[in-house]
Amino acid sequence: MAALHLGTGFDTSGIRRHDPDFNAIPAHVWPRTAKREADGTVSIGGIRLPDLAAEFGTPVFVLDEEDFRSRCRDMARAFGGADRVHYASKAFLCGEVARWVADEGLHLDVASGNEMAIAMRAGFNPANMTFHGNNKSEAELEAAVANGVGLIVLDSFQEIERLDRIAAAADRVQDVLVRVKPGVEAHTHEFIATAHEDQKFGFSIAAGSADRAVVQVEDAWNLTLRGLHCHIGSQIFDAGGFSIAARRVLEVVDRVVNQFGAGISEHFNILDLGGGFGIAYTADEKPLNVAALADDILAEVAEHASALGIPMPTVVVEPGRAIVGPSMVTVYTVGTVKDVHVGDDQTRRYLAVDGGMSDNIRTALYQAEYDGRVVNRTTTGAMMPTRLVGKHCESGDILINDAQWPDDIIDNDLVALAGTGAYCYAMSSRYNMLARPPVVAVKDGTARVILRRETLDDLLSLECD
Repeated sequence: MAALHLGTGFDTSGIRRHDPDFNAIPAHVWPRTAKREADGTVSIGGIRLPDLAAEFGTPVFVLDEEDFRSRCRDMARAFGGADRVHYASKAFLCGEVARWVADEGLHLDVASGNEMAIAMRAGFNPANMTFHGNNKSEAELEAAVANGVGLIVLDSFQEIERLDRIAAAADRVQDVLVRVKPGVEAHTHEFIATAHEDQKFGFSIAAGSADRAVVQVEDAWNLTLRGLHCHIGSQIFDAGGFSIAARRVLEVVDRVVNQFGAGISEHFNILDLGGGFGIAYTADEKPLNVAALADDILAEVAEHASALGIPMPTVVVEPGRAIVGPSMVTVYTVGTVKDVHVGDDQTRRYLAVDGGMSDNIRTALYQAEYDGRVVNRTTTGAMMPTRLVGKHCESGDILINDAQWPDDIIDNDLVALAGTGAYCYAMSSRYNMLARPPVVAVKDGTARVILRRETLDDLLSLECD
């Protein structure tokens, strides 16, 4: 993370302003059941966040079950069927979430053997799983084949040979997708754009390795090529990048059909465009219009397929963040309040909370922004430059970097950050030996822990005395 220079010449031009009413709860950023109650507290799923904090402690992840399920249904309607929506478990996974995904009829993407094992322990049907990864181990591939995972996404020539051998040993024919690089780079942060050529995933269309991979799979006795997969990045709100990627991938499909004959279309009919759909993290960002985006994507794919004279493929997408991201908030307790003189008679207030980069690394990693609000009461103070920070021994331990917040926030106030469902708990750590927070699901006035808080005993259990 770039160094934060707070010397003389303090510049407020880059400071993000909140809504004129800091007590407002932006509906397009927060979970769909979130609201500010008459007593000033914020509730989600019919339960006041201060009550959850009192019962479960802070930090605590609060997951709105109805919000999550409703976004699953929105995606299913938009893309023409729940089976065409594969929830990307890397965003956030636990057994209960896997059960919700199954209840809603969605399929599931997993990116490791442990993700697969957690979902299967929850009763998820492995036939409805797609197994991703650029470096799957022999053991992971063996387990995927033995468990009957529906699709395995191939990512290297070595893996094609390896999986063919493993499937043969298990006396099975494994359905697969080939991941290709369409040469489209999404307009997003460099570290989370994954379709440009110089990166670890997939076979290059431009260099010809995608075509060679398809031929190798078709020649393999124990693999059945079901389609092609690509992924162009993250935080995408329009269909432009997907359209270009689809056209380039469909050109590969056209070459495959011409080489192997029209009969291949009986099993080679999936176009998996990956995920990457964006969400609004701050009040000034626009929310994703799922239905409109899906209509645009499907229309573009149909147009490209028609121009090439090939059948319309089954379009599959892999939303993760767009489902779970807005469904969860993280509640913290304010501890230290510190005013720091930064020159020219300017002061920045530092609000330190009882979590930080161990439960949310995204600000340090991606310079991510969040919408934060006081949730135990309404505030009436004057706005001042504020930085929300964690308690870790690291100057980059920042949750909200530059904002205008009321000056009446004090210790023991509760602050919640919205949009923390994706890649927060999933990328959490034990830095400074802070234990991971619990995840509490809420719905219709009922709360239940679906992942418990880690304890000191959990940390000590790894010690080999």
